[in-house]
Amino acid sequence: MPEFLDPFKGLTPGRKLSPRELTRALRLALSAEEEAIHLYEALADATDHPLAKKVLQDVANEEREHAGEFQRLLNILLPDEESFMAHGAKEVDEMAAELKARKPASQKAAAKKPAAKAKAKK
Repeated sequence: MPEFLDPFKGLTPGRKLSPRELTRALRLALSAEEEAIHLYEALADATDHPLAKKVLQDVANEEREHAGEFQRLLNILLPDEESFMAHGAKEVDEMAAELKARKPASQKAAAKKPAAKAKAKK
């Protein structure tokens, strides 16, 4: 589990966070939301009780919204944040495309079979 230093330790009462301290605190909050999502989804997966499962997943989804709010705030406060995120996303897209291109012929043929069967049924 992630553990971060408490950004408020040693903070003089009445002193406001610097912009850098604020963004670090927001990253900590974002991390806490991600940890909460993990916990609630793990609990939902660990029960067969339909109501408990539904409530736990609903709460997890609310935490996902909070994570989105914190990330959006970081994107606004840090002008380069979105470019770092976009660069990371692009790297994953490139890796996914590389793996897709390397897919064995047997897997490519298997992926085409359902489409061929669907055409035959028409």
